[in-house]
Amino acid sequence: MQLGIQTSNGLVRILKERREVIMVPHQPSKATISLSFLILLLEAIFSFTSTKCFEKQGGSHRLVLGLSRSQTHIFLPKASAQSTKRPAAATSDISEPLREARDGYLVSLSIGTPQQVIQVYLDTGSDLTWAPCGNLSFECIDCDDYRSSKLYTAFSPSLSSSSSRDTCTSLLCMDVHSSENPYDPCIMAGCSLNSALKGTCARPCPSFAYTYGAGGLIVGTLTLDTLRVHGSSTGVIREIPKFTFGCVSSTYHEPTGIAGFGKGPLSLPSQLGFLHKGFSHCFLAFKYANNPNISSPLVIGDTAIALDDDGHMQLTPMLQSPMYPNYYYIGLEAMTIGNLSALHVPQNLREFDYEGNGGLLVDSGTTYTHLPEPFYSELLSTLELLIRYPRATEHEQMTGFDLCYSIRAPNNTLVDDLLPSITFHFLNNVSLVLPKGNNFYAMGAPSNSTVVKCLLYQSMDDGDYGPGGVFGSFQQQNVLVVYDLQKKRMGFQATDCASVAIAQGLQKH
Repeated sequence: MQLGIQTSNGLVRILKERREVIMVPHQPSKATISLSFLILLLEAIFSFTSTKCFEKQGGSHRLVLGLSRSQTHIFLPKASAQSTKRPAAATSDISEPLREARDGYLVSLSIGTPQQVIQVYLDTGSDLTWAPCGNLSFECIDCDDYRSSKLYTAFSPSLSSSSSRDTCTSLLCMDVHSSENPYDPCIMAGCSLNSALKGTCARPCPSFAYTYGAGGLIVGTLTLDTLRVHGSSTGVIREIPKFTFGCVSSTYHEPTGIAGFGKGPLSLPSQLGFLHKGFSHCFLAFKYANNPNISSPLVIGDTAIALDDDGHMQLTPMLQSPMYPNYYYIGLEAMTIGNLSALHVPQNLREFDYEGNGGLLVDSGTTYTHLPEPFYSELLSTLELLIRYPRATEHEQMTGFDLCYSIRAPNNTLVDDLLPSITFHFLNNVSLVLPKGNNFYAMGAPSNSTVVKCLLYQSMDDGDYGPGGVFGSFQQQNVLVVYDLQKKRMGFQATDCASVAIAQGLQKH
């Protein structure tokens, strides 16, 4: 498998937490323009008759108007049934199999009535869950022949009797639009000012555009439908009515949907009621990619975080990013190559600066681990000093990876190599020796008794902006990773994930 060439999907989702959401308005009418003018006028009036304070909410600042000498009152939108919807308390754990693809891990979502099964990438670096909508109408711009791909599945809302559009008064509608003003979505949807102020407008949530940091873009509508998930007990199915997700009509560079596992209100764990518990996953090695007979285990709920207390799990604190509070950051203190002294990492991998930049983002939606310069170059130099195999520079040019080596494979058979180990040292004295297959990977089958292996790490492109580094899914394979949201910590344990999958009945016979 030419894994080194198939990097686009992982790279597209690098730094996805730095996303922008753009409202897609209806064509403005004279009435809409008049309403907008009236709102601006009201805001100007209130600015003279009120005292202003800012209330920090989830990383954004919301303007709160405290009226003092005016008899005029501003009405917040009345709460609709959907806008006040809170995740129901989780009653039982959830266990879902993850199918490994060439650049990530897929979870199957059963949505609609009758149910439609949609394959989407598990992504701990974003919140929104979305699926391509409309088998014929869905369009992916500048993508490969995605319709012929086995990964491509689309949802058809017209075929589901339980499907409906979310309303403009929904809190999740405001969230997907990153709106600080509660009236924005309904005004953009064409509601009258009176109905917007009273919260009685029943218009659908406006279409949204959601961008990913490296150029990916999706456009769609916020949709409600029934989601069915597997309980941790055999044969148990849970139904989640009015699950909110993006029904996406067109994308740029994003042919496959995403299950957002961040900490925001739109994320799948949040909507299922597990935001104050946690989840765990154990990614199978890449050699199992596209193998339909075995799946990686994903567990959500008490069972997942109970692994913290078994005495074998190494635990490091989650860092709370002031810039991106919905995502999972940890601190990296050092890295050890082979038996050499530890390489001390830059400060921005251990903590955040005053603007909120820094930290190591744990992101299953990015394939390879990314490290900042000049530390990344120091890592390469250290590896070059230790490795005695001949360089395969032609493969470096072809794949874009920085270190590739030609390694003997007698009779075209893979044998143990002498490539050095790499250890990550996280905060709280946590040392994770990565399984050997998590650093270098064979670019293809052996030929002429030689195999080429490349280092699957890359450098950060954005300098000092955003996360200091990204811990990608390739380096997480054969590692049991626990997200303990209750105690705000993460656990790591090198594990044979195939054995874990077999123990949980995730192997077909």
